[in-house]
Amino acid sequence: MASSRKTLAFLLAAGVSAAAVAGVVTVRSPADAQTAAPAAPVAEVDVAAVVARPVVDWQSYSGRLEAVDHVEVRPRVSGTIVAVHFRNGALVKQGDPLFTIDPRPFAAEVDRAEAQVAAAEARVRYTAADLERARSLVRGDTISRRTLDDRENAAREATANLKAAQAALEIARIDLGHTRVTAPVSGRVSRAERTVGNVVAAGAAAEPLTTLVSVSPIYASFDVDEQTYLRHIAPVKDAANVPVQLGLADEDGYSRSGAVEHVDNHLDTVSGTIRVRARFDNPEGTLVPGLYARVKVGAAKPRDALLVDERAVGTDQDKKFVYVVGTDDTVRYQPVTLGPAQDGLRVVTAGLTAGDRVVVNGVQHARPGMAVRPNLVAMGGRGPTDKTQTAAASPR
Repeated sequence: MASSRKTLAFLLAAGVSAAAVAGVVTVRSPADAQTAAPAAPVAEVDVAAVVARPVVDWQSYSGRLEAVDHVEVRPRVSGTIVAVHFRNGALVKQGDPLFTIDPRPFAAEVDRAEAQVAAAEARVRYTAADLERARSLVRGDTISRRTLDDRENAAREATANLKAAQAALEIARIDLGHTRVTAPVSGRVSRAERTVGNVVAAGAAAEPLTTLVSVSPIYASFDVDEQTYLRHIAPVKDAANVPVQLGLADEDGYSRSGAVEHVDNHLDTVSGTIRVRARFDNPEGTLVPGLYARVKVGAAKPRDALLVDERAVGTDQDKKFVYVVGTDDTVRYQPVTLGPAQDGLRVVTAGLTAGDRVVVNGVQHARPGMAVRPNLVAMGGRGPTDKTQTAAASPR
């Protein structure tokens, strides 16, 4: 006020009229200024009620895909490859021809074995007739008993030789069949390691002609920690009832559902884990053995839980919190303890009760003790995203 008087005196001394001065200088008291200031608007925020519903607890692991059937196709007879019947990397069915080994030597062996069988059969017929004659003659004491014994022995030898010849014929026919190498299982074949003109040898030590892996179903093997095994797998009588989901390296989520097929019979004391294998359908054949797999294992039975939107959760140094709007529309700071994510929401294990209204959008406009105008929305609804809430500073 003293400053205003000095200014007025200066203007009068300079010859400015009082009327002009009155037009230029207007003096207001602090009370008048406070009365003229508009009231601050109440902030509008989106709030959603805490959701209570059953959820399945999941634990995530890393693993690798494995084929159910993996076969190294090896030759079972020795010979020269005369034909390759598949395209490298093609899908084949069980029984489809893969290779042909020159069958001519084996066909000749079958013919020889058949001739031996025919000779043995003739010998059996001859010795049988000779034995009948000897039995008639021995009753009239025309021949000795020793002669009868010799003819009985000859008949038995002829029968045994016939069986040996028939067995040799069967082996020859089997070897002839092995010249046609077929797919032992349905799946995807690799490349031909031996091509037409190469001589191959039979036996387990022989190099494989190609490899074959089954396509569907396919296994995912991974190591489960002791806590998850005791909590989710051990209490279940049938491990196939444990839910399992699979995601690939280029996927954000888990696109395939399967079931636990096998749990190992011992725990690795070094790593504290147990080996688990899950089975997944692969009808399109896009999954191949060796791929990296993200696997998550769920509890066999769901449990009741409280969930909030991820957008509602803020960070206060090392704490997590949400803003709760009470019945009087006043904001309250509420520390919370979080659990795993569930379909875009976050499980809250402590700090909230069902029905609490939490701020999900407009967090940057809310402060503890502030009155707000709440706009009720569905929890997890895709309203306007508050991009600044993750960078909000501590509210205290």
